[in-house]
Amino acid sequence: MNTKYYLPVLVLAVAAAGCGNSGKKSAEGGIRLENMDTTVSPRADFYQYACGGWIKNNPLKPEYSRFGSFDQLAENNREQMHGLIEELAAQQADKGSIADKIGTLYNIAMDSAKLNADGAAPIAGQLKAIDDLTDKNGLTGLIASMRREGFDPYFALYVGPDDKNSTVNIVHTYQSGLSLGQKDYYLENDSATTAIREQFRDHVVKMFQLAGYTPEDATKAMEDVMRIETRLAKAFFSKVELRDPQANYHKMTLDEVQKTVPGIDWKLYLDTLKLGGTTELNMSQVAPVQESAAILSDEPLDAQKSYLKWKVIDAAAPYLSDAFVAQNFEFYGKTLSGKKEMQPRWKRAVSTVNGVMGEAVGQMYVQKYFPAEAKERMTKLVNNLQQALGERIDALTWMSDTTKAKAREKLASILVKIGYPDKWRDYSGLEINKDSYWDNIIRSNRFDMDYMTAKAGKPVDRSEWLMTPQTVNAYYNPATNEICFPAGILQPPFFDMNADDACNYGAIGVVIGHEMTHGFDDQGRQFDKEGNLKDWWTAQDAKNFEERAQVLVDWFDAIEVLPGLHANGQLTLGENIADYGGLQVAFQAFKNAAAGETQQPIDGFTPEQRFFLSYANVWAGNIRDEQIRVYTKSDPHSLGRWRVNGALPHINAWYEAFGVEEGDPMYLAPEKRAVIW
Repeated sequence: MNTKYYLPVLVLAVAAAGCGNSGKKSAEGGIRLENMDTTVSPRADFYQYACGGWIKNNPLKPEYSRFGSFDQLAENNREQMHGLIEELAAQQADKGSIADKIGTLYNIAMDSAKLNADGAAPIAGQLKAIDDLTDKNGLTGLIASMRREGFDPYFALYVGPDDKNSTVNIVHTYQSGLSLGQKDYYLENDSATTAIREQFRDHVVKMFQLAGYTPEDATKAMEDVMRIETRLAKAFFSKVELRDPQANYHKMTLDEVQKTVPGIDWKLYLDTLKLGGTTELNMSQVAPVQESAAILSDEPLDAQKSYLKWKVIDAAAPYLSDAFVAQNFEFYGKTLSGKKEMQPRWKRAVSTVNGVMGEAVGQMYVQKYFPAEAKERMTKLVNNLQQALGERIDALTWMSDTTKAKAREKLASILVKIGYPDKWRDYSGLEINKDSYWDNIIRSNRFDMDYMTAKAGKPVDRSEWLMTPQTVNAYYNPATNEICFPAGILQPPFFDMNADDACNYGAIGVVIGHEMTHGFDDQGRQFDKEGNLKDWWTAQDAKNFEERAQVLVDWFDAIEVLPGLHANGQLTLGENIADYGGLQVAFQAFKNAAAGETQQPIDGFTPEQRFFLSYANVWAGNIRDEQIRVYTKSDPHSLGRWRVNGALPHINAWYEAFGVEEGDPMYLAPEKRAVIW
């Protein structure tokens, strides 16, 4: 995410390939035969068998650290948005209109001459405001102002549903403030992590120098930044600890907050963020905020100025001169992710416009590229998946009738969002001018923060979307018990109006089942049908679930993704359960839909085989070792290869479809397979 917090939301987060894409495919089924590597047995390495041709024919381009044909879909969407945006940018639109705002922002992002002429000037005022601070009494107000402008000092604040009263929005704090995003980069001492940390130190020095500081001052500032961020890192919850909703809920009155963290003037902080009426909030993680207050108290003022200046420089770098952009890419792109080249300017500009006015761009996108019949067919698929999940719940032998009844109620209560929102966001209050790229980003950040904080204390709007329509992804939100499938994902390779059911159920069907199952994974199951954090399971059913989930934890823990680096089964548990459940539910829905029909093999593959080939193709892609390391440390999703080879050995129907038997490399004894949904 970024400074816009919507937590907890469980996204698909995919990099994929699939059925029905353009190019050579079978006449009816949508399976692209050239994606396969039939020199490998499907019983030995199903991922290579289904995706090896795609992997060979699509080597990583220099601008990517990871690329699959799902990313190709995102690229196609970006090309479409590029055309829409460039058309507006070439027009003389009415001042203040959406067309004018989109065109102006895009043009200024593309104006390299102005960006290079401006240099570091656009951030001079913000750096001076930090320099002008004369004592620590001004820190609270300053960090609140910086938070409103989109910076990330010390800890985050967002407004969203109260986990235990989901009809009302409240203020939440959340651990934040680390440039590298997670604690491991600051605390672990293996050779790879140590090297990244040292290169980060060099990067900070170079960036300060670009901002006009002497080498000596830049080095001193870097040491301050590293010391403060390391202190924060030591107090951070781990990625696994963040997955426990109960452990991340600490609702307090404002008086209790002030007593718990006395080093911050909370009334001033909230007033500055236009949250003056706040009487209570949820401090999601207490210790990191307490450590922030300790840092504010005992770190020298000059050191804190260094840290706050770094927050400005680091956030602004992508929107400044080519020198800033290049150095920013040198570390975050090359060192951290393994990319070889940055994206061309137009792609970066389109991404910015999409980020600043996403729903405005999305409204144009769906009008031109999303057919109504796609929404209709998708609605039918969702209904079929809901029915299949209900049938699987009813058939469970390890769950009591009491819990089954409540699970059924939750399933029936899921809000389904398909394609695009019924009402569009109003951008009339957003000011876009020709002064500087960075100034427009600041105004956009204020606009978004004010939009979010205005919701505090008000009823939750369940019609609001947390993704733009053009997003190539999907999500489940436990706080509102909703699943969302934006228009961007409802096209090949996931959803093909011309493909057969085997193909669509194996791709978009599994996505639907995946998101539904999130409502019943290790996190989602802790929220009831209304979206409240509430235990609705019997103690024995909860115990049974946890024992079955532990099978997946142990299985994925044993997977070595790089020499000496293992997957994290606990971190990825929710997504692995959702993949497992999505496969089970989608396959049953497919069999229900095909009941009574005679389906012949196509290109030698049975419908059941095409289902699993389609699923595997969803995860075809190439990825650099550096990005594997990043994802393994931080991403709750398993790597693409293991969302296939790690998931399928637990799916009985896959064994039947491909004749997998004892002695085959991918065979897993029945008693060792997960049995959940």
